[in-house]
Amino acid sequence: MKLILTQEVSGLGAPGDVVEVKDGYGRNYLVPRGHAIRWTRGAEKQVESIKKARSVRDIRDADTAEQVRDQLEELVVNLKARTGDTGRLFGAVTVADIATAIKEGGGPEVDKRRIEVRNPIKTVGPHEVGIRLHEDVSATVKLNVTPA
Repeated sequence: MKLILTQEVSGLGAPGDVVEVKDGYGRNYLVPRGHAIRWTRGAEKQVESIKKARSVRDIRDADTAEQVRDQLEELVVNLKARTGDTGRLFGAVTVADIATAIKEGGGPEVDKRRIEVRNPIKTVGPHEVGIRLHEDVSATVKLNVTPA
């Protein structure tokens, strides 16, 4: 099945890329979740606009990404979340919460789609979160979750 990616998919490609995937993966996962659209000659014309929007959001080069990485790795982000009596959170910390906390903590603005949370954050305390800034550059941010 031939698809056009509308969002970045790890291990597959970036927005605007035309990819060939197995029918079930495309039909049952990528298309329903909005990660991709079916490839047609008409949809092929949208590829340029998707790539243009992507280039506006992306960090231009590796040097700039390394500067942003240095800023992020020096930063300790504090995030307040509602907790129960045992110290567990009601729900989990989302990537949108993390992006907002980085911005409020004095860090650069980070696209929430670039934030990678390996395990769901459901407890109070220190955690580490990865951020893909560029193809070759990623940063690790120290996140301190405190009760609200």
